[in-house]
Amino acid sequence: MNRLPRWRAALGILILAGLAFFLIRFAPVYFRNLELQSFVSGITHSGDSQTKSDDLLRTWVLNKARELNLPVEQDDIRILRAPDAFRIDVRYFVRVDLPGYTVNLHFYPGAGSR
Repeated sequence: MNRLPRWRAALGILILAGLAFFLIRFAPVYFRNLELQSFVSGITHSGDSQTKSDDLLRTWVLNKARELNLPVEQDDIRILRAPDAFRIDVRYFVRVDLPGYTVNLHFYPGAGSR
């Protein structure tokens, strides 16, 4: 029976460790963004939210983003109203520092109703 060379096993373990490292660094940010997306979707599909002021809706989204530790600013939240539609868009980025490299993850959670 042929044995797997040690260098191949070590390389496989190194690659799996690298993937685990990236998962640990990126997954929490993506899950928090998903939670913000669900919150925004809930607001837009709630019937009484459409009658609320833009400032109040913006404050709700901003408070939720701060609760989730996401770097959302007031200027990142757009509220669009039309006679037959209502939409909230949030655009922000999260800076993730990796050894020797920094990456900006851009997120665009938004939802609307008709």
